Amino acid sequence: MRKRIGLVGGSGLYSLPGLAVSEEVKLETPFGAPSDAFVLGEVSGVPVAFLARHGRGHRFLPSEVNYRANVWGFRKLGCPYLVSSSACGSMKLEYAPTDLVLPDQFLDLTKGRRSTFFGEGCVSHVSFSHPVSAYLLDVLASAAGETGAVAHRGGTYLCMEGPQFSTLAESRLYRSWGVDVIGMTNATEAKLCREAEIDYATMCLVTDYDCWHEEEAPVSVEAVLAVLKKNAETADRILVRALSSLDPERPPDCDGAMRFAVLSDPARVPADARERLALLMERYWK
Repeated sequence: MRKRIGLVGGSGLYSLPGLAVSEEVKLETPFGAPSDAFVLGEVSGVPVAFLARHGRGHRFLPSEVNYRANVWGFRKLGCPYLVSSSACGSMKLEYAPTDLVLPDQFLDLTKGRRSTFFGEGCVSHVSFSHPVSAYLLDVLASAAGETGAVAHRGGTYLCMEGPQFSTLAESRLYRSWGVDVIGMTNATEAKLCREAEIDYATMCLVTDYDCWHEEEAPVSVEAVLAVLKKNAETADRILVRALSSLDPERPPDCDGAMRFAVLSDPARVPADARERLALLMERYWK
């Protein structure tokens, strides 16, 4: 299968200008339906697969996104890399709206989401100390610099459940922990990408200061929408530049992450679980 670079767009990023579309693919997965059809094509000659995380028209809450189906779909379509873009709130004064943050750590405060492909007959524990691809961060940081974007490499993304924004007490608590940005999606994606042996990185586009900044109005949809268009244009420029430096044929750094991650005796894994996990585990179970 032809290798591709996976791209997932968040709030305000429902398509990718410059993408020469070859086809749209609707996938059936063992985990249900993805957020939308995958758009396949090329950007500057580089094969890509693009998916709108919340569906075109923004139809799914962060908690309703079928992350498992989305990531499974990227793996099925031959994507060893997934570059995410998403809106986020800034938890530090120096990260202003329209800035770009490239976090390398996550703090996951979501509740009740399915953030693993495993369970129901097959137990797995995969290493996740470094959840973001340094290779992808290098490429994205370089592309951001070349386009003149204000970018900050590194930091911690706090993933909250939502859909409500933070209370003031919560925002102040998160600030005391030293986190850098806050959002509602990326930690879940990163966990599933590790189990799918897909290298992951995210471009977090700052829209607001959450609600901790006493001299700024608390975050609202109106405030977010006011900067989304500019952020989307920034993300498009960086992605086009970054893609020219990415090689889909380069093996991901997390290749082999699942080789020794499964604790269950393969002989005792139920047939339905083996079928569900075949795309991820078949080469290890042969």
